[in-house]
Amino acid sequence: MTRQTKAYIALVFICIAWGTTFLAIRVGVQHYPAFLFGGMRQLIGGLILMPIALMFSRKVDFSAKNLKLQVIIGFLMLTLGNGCVTWAEKYVPSGIAALLCSMMPIFAVLFNLMSSKRDHFNLTIGIGMLMGVLGVSLIFRDNISDLTRPEYLGGIFCIFIATASWAFGSTINKKAADQINPLFNSGLQLSFGGLMMLMISPAVDSYAGFELWNKEGVLSLFYLVIFGSVLSYAAYKYVLDILPVGIATIYAYINPLIAVIAGYLILDEALNIYIGLAFIAIVTSVFFVRRGYNQQKDEVVVKPPEVAKA
Repeated sequence: MTRQTKAYIALVFICIAWGTTFLAIRVGVQHYPAFLFGGMRQLIGGLILMPIALMFSRKVDFSAKNLKLQVIIGFLMLTLGNGCVTWAEKYVPSGIAALLCSMMPIFAVLFNLMSSKRDHFNLTIGIGMLMGVLGVSLIFRDNISDLTRPEYLGGIFCIFIATASWAFGSTINKKAADQINPLFNSGLQLSFGGLMMLMISPAVDSYAGFELWNKEGVLSLFYLVIFGSVLSYAAYKYVLDILPVGIATIYAYINPLIAVIAGYLILDEALNIYIGLAFIAIVTSVFFVRRGYNQQKDEVVVKPPEVAKA
């Protein structure tokens, strides 16, 4: 089996693993306090990932500058990004959460446009953003009454905060030049982000009826740590080393579909024509925004923004 074939197999694994993390989160937060659950997931994942990273490279940057950078990225992408999504899924179906989070590249492009003098708005980006707005409106077309529930509305608001925070953290991470051992840094980000989530947990979580060894909760935590974090991050690094970036990041278009179907089949979440049209509109919007952003390479070489992972 060639390295390229192995890379494509790893890419399929990433699509499935990251596409089902929203489902696993939805199951987990029905049994565990959200920030406690997310914090345990990220901290354990980070502590496992760092030794794996050292197997690839012994070079590690423990300078104060790098540690500060990883703390900031961990807070934005994981404590706020993943933490807010985890909390929101107590009230919002996993498929809808995945569809909203898939708009992250749009936020990333907006941050790049605001922070860089080299990047500029163009018609293709504009079309993509309009498609994104259409996709969001279609999500709520058939269940507008849910927006009258404070918990549901608060969950939707938190998902948008999480998506923007992940995009901002990804922008900072992308612009950090010449990082030593990026896989180890990912482990640091998971660990710092998880620790901060655990620190926040007593202030925002309710521990009423909390059962530590709940079977479904433990299984979902195990799945998220091993498959959603450790193996997926390692596989993604391998895919990026072998395949072109445009192919490696195709999971961004597949994850929402897997999340919606998994939620429908396993948790009996809503699946109707409007959800299907919303998926098409949002995936199309991400395609146009990324294409419009990459068109600027004709004028100056820039890196495309990262895409979201739950």
